[in-house]
Amino acid sequence: MNKVFLIGNLTRDPELRETNNGTSVCGFSIAVNRPYTTAEGERQTDFFNCTAWRTTAEAIARYCKKGNKVAINGSVQLRNYEDNEGIKRTAVDIIVQDVEFLTPKSAAGSNDDFYDAPSSAPARGASASAKKKPTLQSFDDDGDIPF
Repeated sequence: MNKVFLIGNLTRDPELRETNNGTSVCGFSIAVNRPYTTAEGERQTDFFNCTAWRTTAEAIARYCKKGNKVAINGSVQLRNYEDNEGIKRTAVDIIVQDVEFLTPKSAAGSNDDFYDAPSSAPARGASASAKKKPTLQSFDDDGDIPF
């Protein structure tokens, strides 16, 4: 099973592109703090390159910017390549399947169109739109216990 769940902050603004056939793809990176500190009291951080596709990519590009906290769910993908000097290298990428925006609207700063949807609404495939909250009806509490 190849599954990864990460919570971190974007280290740069997401970059939205399209493939030749029009499929949206978004590249971004996140910084994830390790849960412990070094002997000197410093907290170490890992940096992950992430790639999202289609509507998830569009949602990330639209609603996220550098510094925003996100939770991502996806898989690890290794890429082998040769650099310009002919040295074989391996790169680790996270292929994002689901994302949840964790930065609240109030912390979004001056970006007025940041989050049209609630901050806890996940962007999952084609279901990136926010669900409506149910309306509650009042009831007459005459003091009788119904059971």
